[in-house]
Amino acid sequence: MKTKRVIALLLVLAAIFLCLASCSPKGNGDNTSSTSGTTELVKKDYASELKLNMSSETKKQAVTVKTYVDGDTTHFNVPEDVIPGGVLKARYLAIDTPESTGKIEEYGKKASEFTKKTLSSAVSILIESDSEKWNLDSTGSRYLVWVWYKTSEDGEYRNLNLEILQNGLAAASSTGNNRYGDICLSALAQARAENLNVYSGEKDPDFYYGDAIELTLKELRLNAADYTNKKVAFEGVITRNDGRSIYVEEYDSDTDMYFGITVYYGYGLSGAGLSMIAVGNRSRIVGTVQYYEAGGTYQVSGLTYRQMKPDDTRNVQKISDGHDPAFVTISADKFVSGKVTFDGDTREYSFAELAQSTTVLINGLTVKDIYTTTSDDSSSKGAMTLPCEADGVTVYVRTAVLTDKDGKVVTQETFAGKNINVRGVVDYYDGKYQIKVLSLGDITVNN
Repeated sequence: MKTKRVIALLLVLAAIFLCLASCSPKGNGDNTSSTSGTTELVKKDYASELKLNMSSETKKQAVTVKTYVDGDTTHFNVPEDVIPGGVLKARYLAIDTPESTGKIEEYGKKASEFTKKTLSSAVSILIESDSEKWNLDSTGSRYLVWVWYKTSEDGEYRNLNLEILQNGLAAASSTGNNRYGDICLSALAQARAENLNVYSGEKDPDFYYGDAIELTLKELRLNAADYTNKKVAFEGVITRNDGRSIYVEEYDSDTDMYFGITVYYGYGLSGAGLSMIAVGNRSRIVGTVQYYEAGGTYQVSGLTYRQMKPDDTRNVQKISDGHDPAFVTISADKFVSGKVTFDGDTREYSFAELAQSTTVLINGLTVKDIYTTTSDDSSSKGAMTLPCEADGVTVYVRTAVLTDKDGKVVTQETFAGKNINVRGVVDYYDGKYQIKVLSLGDITVNN
């Protein structure tokens, strides 16, 4: 009898247990669900969960895009009273996207395109500081901001920094120390759990993994779009060094022209590597072709030099030294209006387009006006733009910050109203071609 009572008690307890199990909620958290004993991730849209608080103490400013740079850097148009010059160079807070400008990295192009596509479709863009003031990054030239956007007038703002993390297109960058750090870390964790993009462990379909393509500067200049994001190798003479970029040109006997390209070496080279690309060298350049959004031109970047393997074909290499720039003499009219065609090529090119990044000489330019960069925040403070004229044709000359033999900055009074001969590099800026002058000795004032 006693045994029967025990069995009955056990049956009652089992029934209670089953009832409790059936009544308990499925899953073990806000972002998981259980089906047939398996746990699945429930994807959250963190960018929609985070709300913009317009009454907070942070700085906020409506902006428009001036230039797309890469996934985490954009130049915005702002009022002059916000930033002198009206351009704020923004570095996105909390994120670090793969490189797509100087150094080319996997998923860098995808991150850059994501940012561009998102902002280009926005009807309103707003930037926000992380504190009560606009803060500069470690370079001293970019402002650290949160970027908000909305795609309809009656829609809500979404945080782009957070959305980039959520899509697995960035690593964390001091993320937990920022205003929206906690939700950013949650978005990052979700991207990792979903194996998205940089966390996928898969090859980037837009990244070129092959060996460098051997070609000439002529081929590269004529068909740059075909080689975008691909690694190439070519030879040429280094004519000028401008900041972290060099200009390379090469003569083509078939067309009796020089072709050139700008090469951005950034901070990836030092010591022996830099000596390979010194001005005056004829060098073999190995790097990745990219469209430089900020300048509206093609360039080559991602140069490397392995000192322990000097003969590595992936290295930049010096071929010879003692070479001078060509400084091909042209007229103002040819520079502005000249056209070029080639046998077997149906395309017609402007001379300036083909001569971009090569060295030229134009004589007899009369300086009609001068504009000097005066912003204290600009690294180009003291640089000048000289609208010049010859035979009724206007040619724009843009100088670097020029100094005389005593190290003093040259001012516009030196050239105002003068007739000058100009040696410089064909450059493209803000929709037009100009002559870029990097040293005072490249401008001769005529009597």
